[in-house]
Amino acid sequence: VPVAVNGRQFRRYCGLSTFAGPEAVEWAGAHTCTGTHPDRVVISAGGETFMVYHLDDENRIQGIYTGNKCASGTGEFFLQQLGRMDISLEEVRQMPLPETCQKVSGRCSVFCKSDCTHALNKGVPKADIVAGLSRMLAGKIIELMKKLPQTSAILIGGCCKNLSMVHYLRKHIQDLFIPESAPWFEALGAAVWASENEVRACENSTEIMRSRKSALSFLKPLDASRHMVQFRQHPRGRAAADDETILGLDVGSTTTKGVVVRRRDKAILAAEYLRTNGDPIGASRKVYASLARQLDAPLEIVGLGVTGSGRRIAGLHAMTNGVINEIIAHAAGALHFDPEVDTIFEIGGQDSKYISLSHGAVVDFEMNKVCAAGTGSFLEEQAEKLGISIEEEFGRLALEAENPGRFGDRCTVFMESDLVAHQQKGMSKRNLVAGLAYSIVHNYLNKVVGDRRIGDVIFFQGGVAWNRGVVAAFEKVTGKRIIVPPHHDVTGAIGAALLAMRETRGEGGRRFHGFDLSARACDSTSFTCKGCDNLCEIRRVSFGGERPLFYGARCERYESCLLYSSDAADDLLRVALGGRRLVHNTPPVTH
Repeated sequence: VPVAVNGRQFRRYCGLSTFAGPEAVEWAGAHTCTGTHPDRVVISAGGETFMVYHLDDENRIQGIYTGNKCASGTGEFFLQQLGRMDISLEEVRQMPLPETCQKVSGRCSVFCKSDCTHALNKGVPKADIVAGLSRMLAGKIIELMKKLPQTSAILIGGCCKNLSMVHYLRKHIQDLFIPESAPWFEALGAAVWASENEVRACENSTEIMRSRKSALSFLKPLDASRHMVQFRQHPRGRAAADDETILGLDVGSTTTKGVVVRRRDKAILAAEYLRTNGDPIGASRKVYASLARQLDAPLEIVGLGVTGSGRRIAGLHAMTNGVINEIIAHAAGALHFDPEVDTIFEIGGQDSKYISLSHGAVVDFEMNKVCAAGTGSFLEEQAEKLGISIEEEFGRLALEAENPGRFGDRCTVFMESDLVAHQQKGMSKRNLVAGLAYSIVHNYLNKVVGDRRIGDVIFFQGGVAWNRGVVAAFEKVTGKRIIVPPHHDVTGAIGAALLAMRETRGEGGRRFHGFDLSARACDSTSFTCKGCDNLCEIRRVSFGGERPLFYGARCERYESCLLYSSDAADDLLRVALGGRRLVHNTPPVTH
């Protein structure tokens, strides 16, 4: 059987007959588009790249148009966002097209991901966001075709299965033809070429692949840094009848965390950490239900503090004005375990934070601005591509690596390209994941911390701190001991509870309305306010038969409908930066 292979990198390591992808498109086009078919434009919408080929009358390529190396315009990015919303591609195929779609950025994958996260945290329906992503992908393709005729085209590649994207493409391309062979169009071209040309024969399977020398750059193994990493432990307290407690909730872009803290000794009686899945209210309800199941004694919860990127809508749902800034919450949580902590590294799913403290007060802080390469979601996405578990395998493999790859600290797109290139050159999974651990640390230190002070008592907080490979990489790069505090994955929720305990005394709108919140359903719609030229998009959130709440305006027009003032959290931050201590004669936790 004649065999031919194409593919940008794989074909270089193959002993079979090979040829380039554009040639495969030509051969498949000639085989598919026979006679006087009008299509002279082929759109290749794949996982990593979007390309447009312009064919002449003899089905030969006379022009190739490709976009910049941004992941937001790729099928892989679309699948990643579906995964974050816990939606399968089959569910997308069955989704009816909504009347409106959420506008998302198409110029950068980081901005686009942030747009999706913020929309979800505001209660925008998932179908609207999926439609917005699909329209953005279609817009990327139309932009590539701006110098070409848009009357007819052939669509190939895996993205042809995205019916929502196809819908928006057809608004611009009158005759869009999707052949049956679209998902494997280039493979068809290779097969047609092999059937009509003499190909290289292989006597046995060992001749299929050939070795090639490649110049790969390596870093030092991480295993030697294990002794510099300190994981502190602290057992939970046990609930007793009539305990007076405070609940803390941290609603993040990727995960939602909750804790119940006893007022008397600040012991943690219950904790939960689960996926947000693009539904901050739904995740909050699951946290409430889980915490209720963990408490085996009747106690009194007298207050609630909420923090995280989804704190506003979660605060609305919980009917509390105890909405607390993330920086202050994480600082308060860290100081609870060690009043001497002077530096906090916090890496979450989408946000990364650096906090500098002096004598119990926040003196400086920074958050990641426009790069997702220093976040947990980036590591998780790469682990999925490598077919390994981020929770169980990543850290172990990273510490076993002998020659970690050097991927730098660039944009996620370029880092992913480096990862794929090293993988195609034969780098083992151990060395790949260890290189990724180094990369997230270099990115965080260079783009979040910068030239700011790194002290001597360093806490590493957030879900990524479970990854011992990343913790070891922090030690290796900084040369300092890294402390992973107790309950590091729920530190923000602990801080929110402690601040609510101190600021509210359980009074007023900060009271906790009971675990019945786990059954408090929410309905969200939107409309455009035409009160001025800003035309703000206002979200209308209603809970059962209660009075609806509104947010999203740039003015105070709907402010009277809110249960809290967002200025309160900012006031806390300004006070802290003015030198106020966040720890008040609180004895450190015994380690």
